[in-house]
Order: sequence, then structure tokens, then C-alpha cells
Amino acid sequence: MSKLLEKDEREARTRRILDVIRDVPAGCVASYGQVAALAGLNNGARQVGRALRELPAGSDVPWYRIVTASGRLAFAVGSAPWHHQTKKLAQEGVVLKDQRIEMQHYRWQPDLDEILWKPSAAWD
Repeated sequence: MSKLLEKDEREARTRRILDVIRDVPAGCVASYGQVAALAGLNNGARQVGRALRELPAGSDVPWYRIVTASGRLAFAVGSAPWHHQTKKLAQEGVVLKDQRIEMQHYRWQPDLDEILWKPSAAWD
């Protein structure tokens, strides 16, 4: 595979990941693996993390809504990024209990209509 084709494929995967993250509604969270699955990337949780790490400053992507499958934040507890993410989530009504989000309560569970007719599709 040529370098250009690899770059194009990587950029396409990143676009799909970011589109899914933009669709996570306020007050909900999604796990890295859930985002990967919805973006069509099997076993792509690390790719989601990479896409988030590469976000430019000031991006409109709600990165803070993405957490681990167990409901923990990916940042070290007490670090500046951990506090920032905790604050952003709290502003949307998502609270941590014992440094964990109750996934059964806050996990985004899109139905088939939402997946097929997702909010970002209206702007394509």
C-alpha cells in the first residue's frame, strides 16, 4: 500500500471517529471501544485514543465525553487534565463516584434511528 493511500485511510478513520464523538450527546459518555465500533473499527479503541491525542487546541470535538469501558477517565487521578475533564462532565450533569462514572446510567445508547440518521449526517 502506498504511503499516500495509508495516509488517506488513516485520515478517513480519524474523521469517522471524530464524527461519532461529535454525536455523543451532552450528559452522556461513550467508551473508547464503543466509539471505535460505531466508527466501524473493530478493536480500534487505541485508534480513538490516538485521534483524541492529536486534536488541535480549541477543537469543537467533545473529547471529554469519552472514557474507559469501566467508567474511569484516562488521565491520572488528580492531574490537571483529569480535573478539566471532570469539570466539563459535571457541567453537563455527569458525575464521578469514587473516580468512576456509572456507565449503566450515563453511557450513550444510540438506537438504530440515531445511528442511521445521526445529527452530524444532517450537515454533510
